[in-house]
Amino acid sequence: MIKIRFIAADESVQDIEAAPGQSLMKAAVDANVRGIEADCGGTLTCATCHVILDGYWSAQVPPPAPDEIDMLDFAATPPQPGSRLSCQLQLTPQLDGLQVRLPASQH
Repeated sequence: MIKIRFIAADESVQDIEAAPGQSLMKAAVDANVRGIEADCGGTLTCATCHVILDGYWSAQVPPPAPDEIDMLDFAATPPQPGSRLSCQLQLTPQLDGLQVRLPASQH
């Protein structure tokens, strides 16, 4: 199992465990992580699963595809360095201990 820490805008923390191979969004939705709306269910047609990775974790995942970058322009909270859509991040054993920040709003 992969351990993931979600840090909300108010600094509250929610730790979850997830199986490798699923998206970070799916793991968050399954664990009822507050702050991940995932309105489109992971089809890359909304930006309600926006997360922010710090520099270390950003370097551990593949770079965003052009479609993801374009969709981040529609995020309720403006994108910043490390902004990603969690539906586009596949969990791998290398991401064990992943920490992600949640934006103040997804809508």
